[in-house]
Amino acid sequence: MKHLAHILALGLLLAVPGTARAADCFADYKAKQDSPLRLHYGVMQLSGACSKGPAKSELTARLDQNGWTLLNVLSVFGPDGLEERKANAGPYYLRF
Repeated sequence: MKHLAHILALGLLLAVPGTARAADCFADYKAKQDSPLRLHYGVMQLSGACSKGPAKSELTARLDQNGWTLLNVLSVFGPDGLEERKANAGPYYLRF
């Protein structure tokens, strides 16, 4: 019976739009630090909703924890866009 309950719970998770895909969502962004001014372009995996509005909130919180200020979210994309952004993001590729 417990096994059946686990299967049903998994099915419900997969049926909720965006839940199964949240781990496959990424955003690229620009951020800064002051004194001295430092800028970076990065790519971050999102754990929340896969759209720019929620991504902005998530990126802001995670970057703030590391002393960075989000300037803007450039785009939100799936795993198919990772490779083309990897070289440009350099050390900020999936760093935060």
